[in-house]
Amino acid sequence: MPTATPAVYRRRRLAVFGGGAVILAAIFYLPVTLLAPTPITAAVVADVPARDGVEPALSFPAYGAAGIGAVGYEGVLAQSGTTDPLPIASISKVVTALVVLEAHPLEPGELGPSATMGDIDEQFYAEQVAQDGIVAPVSAGQTISERHMLDLALMASANNYAQSVAAWAFGSEAAYVEAARDWLTRNGLTSTTITDATGIQPSNTSTVRDLIELARIATAQPVVAEIAATSVVEIPGIGTVANRNGLLGIDGVDGIKTGTLDESGACLLFSADHVVGDETITVLGVVLGGPDHETINSAIRGLLSEAAAGFQQTQLTAEGESFAEYTTVWGERARAVTSEGASVVTWQAVAVETAVDAEDLSTGVKGTEVGSVTFTVGDRSLTVPLVLDTEIEDPGPWWRLGNPGELL
Repeated sequence: MPTATPAVYRRRRLAVFGGGAVILAAIFYLPVTLLAPTPITAAVVADVPARDGVEPALSFPAYGAAGIGAVGYEGVLAQSGTTDPLPIASISKVVTALVVLEAHPLEPGELGPSATMGDIDEQFYAEQVAQDGIVAPVSAGQTISERHMLDLALMASANNYAQSVAAWAFGSEAAYVEAARDWLTRNGLTSTTITDATGIQPSNTSTVRDLIELARIATAQPVVAEIAATSVVEIPGIGTVANRNGLLGIDGVDGIKTGTLDESGACLLFSADHVVGDETITVLGVVLGGPDHETINSAIRGLLSEAAAGFQQTQLTAEGESFAEYTTVWGERARAVTSEGASVVTWQAVAVETAVDAEDLSTGVKGTEVGSVTFTVGDRSLTVPLVLDTEIEDPGPWWRLGNPGELL
């Protein structure tokens, strides 16, 4: 039998070891490629520019100063006239009521503790008559509840009862003034000056910005809001008391306080509810320095109509709107779309900003939540989930075997 040559041995060894290497490579390669994690696909987020607002046209009065705001919206939405402090007359009594109620809280409809009127209260009456201020009857020994004193101060604008409730709550009108100054500071009304409880002094001054904020605070105080919206009340020992706000109940007006003074002219701090879309918007406003209340009431009605039109139902997104896309290395495509539509009532001048947060992923079934889109409108935010609009499947064995570089 012939002996194998060295070359033959080498070929046999190569065949054996080569086959073994192929087997070993297959044993290693197949599980690694077939069982490797699916490649991660990054979300490509759409560039969504901010939607700029459009300033509504408002017909502010040519006299004094005026402005509007709204509950749920910070600051002043629009204003005209001077930004300097002006005399605010009996609007001062809104501060009086808020400061008194902070010290002596009441629930809506509650009369609260009673005060016994004395010589100082008769003196308040005489002082106000001498200054041609608005008054309501008072006599020493008369008892009257805290709530009814506030009714007389806010509804009838009785100066003497604004002084009486302030002195009852803090011991004297001077002590009330100190408490009011502290309250103004704590509430950020730094451009407002209070020197008496009634506003008969022209040294009680404020700005449009502060007064819009005062209206916001007043409408959030249940007792003040209730009194401001009341047209008539019966007070024992006094009789029928009517609200001096001539716009109450007209065009949605439900408050807040009139003011009249030679130095301030006719003034009104007001609030009014308007239904816009599926929301009720509470518009806040003030007019200072008008010639008379009939004139400013007419101007305010026109302003309220324009302000109501300045709010609109804004469609933020429709169901199925795309905000991000996925394109896998194995050729599948899917989108991250909104799971539902969303809209919001907003002031037209307020811009809408959009922020998208979409996850990176490997696979996913249709409808899987993969992120969210957040719309910011002023100081409000609304978030809508994003879901896959179609399934992203595993690439399968043939693609895996043919594309090891994408897996390893």
